[in-house]
Amino acid sequence: MLDHVVETTMAVSGEHPIKMSNASVPVVHEVEIIDELGRRKPTFIPGERSLTIYLDKREVVTLMTLGSAPEALVLGYLRNQRLVESPEDIESIQVDWETDSAAVKTRRSTVDIEAITSKRVVTTGCGQGTMFGGLMEDMAQIRLPEGPKLHQEAIVDLLEQIRAHETIYKKAGSVHACAVFERDGEKVRLLHLIEDVGRHNAVDSISGLMWLAKRRGEDLIFFTTGRLTSEMVIKGAQMGIPFLLTRSGVTQMGLELARKTHLTLLSRCSGKHFEIYNAPERVVFQSS
Repeated sequence: MLDHVVETTMAVSGEHPIKMSNASVPVVHEVEIIDELGRRKPTFIPGERSLTIYLDKREVVTLMTLGSAPEALVLGYLRNQRLVESPEDIESIQVDWETDSAAVKTRRSTVDIEAITSKRVVTTGCGQGTMFGGLMEDMAQIRLPEGPKLHQEAIVDLLEQIRAHETIYKKAGSVHACAVFERDGEKVRLLHLIEDVGRHNAVDSISGLMWLAKRRGEDLIFFTTGRLTSEMVIKGAQMGIPFLLTRSGVTQMGLELARKTHLTLLSRCSGKHFEIYNAPERVVFQSS
């Protein structure tokens, strides 16, 4: 997975490609533990690092992350918080783990950073996520189109691909995963799967990869192991993805925002089971 992330982050298209470091670090570490019988044995735990983002030398936020795709995480965070309007506005992203910092240099900025960061909301994201500015108010301007359709067989296929995927969680636990799939008729194809200590970091990393590739969201499906809160629905709607799936649950505000943006929510997804909370008309059920 990490090799794929590195390829994508370096393959920046456009007239002014972003100069980026390639600062992924080992994501799991071996430690010795003692079990209930007093036996010593090795096991693995995920890493956790602090990463402070500086935008044109201005400190923005400190994130706790695995560090598997830090440049994608930084880019997606700036996108989702509306701190940068376009990837073309960014000259470089340099991650330095000696100082636990990510220095972002822009070519130009039309964003009023002071105004946006003056309003800070601590969210329910793992490790306490943040949202800046009037993101809630801006959601009123987002309305996803009526289509497309997602077949029941594709949902089951997606969940099986997630189950079979080799993940950090299987080896070390203690992480969330987010994945984005491409619809291909009645089938789906995995584009990216990112794991991190918080689901908001994982979705930001995927958002960053999509931004670099200039990938639109209308033909995509988003899956997360974490609950679909307001912040997750906001980020899904910002990416233009009409389907959000989780093996966990949905919060009331998450559902309210999904209704406002016409986003299809599927919860408790496991095996062949799922529950549709909003916009069920997009799901095509298998004929019996």
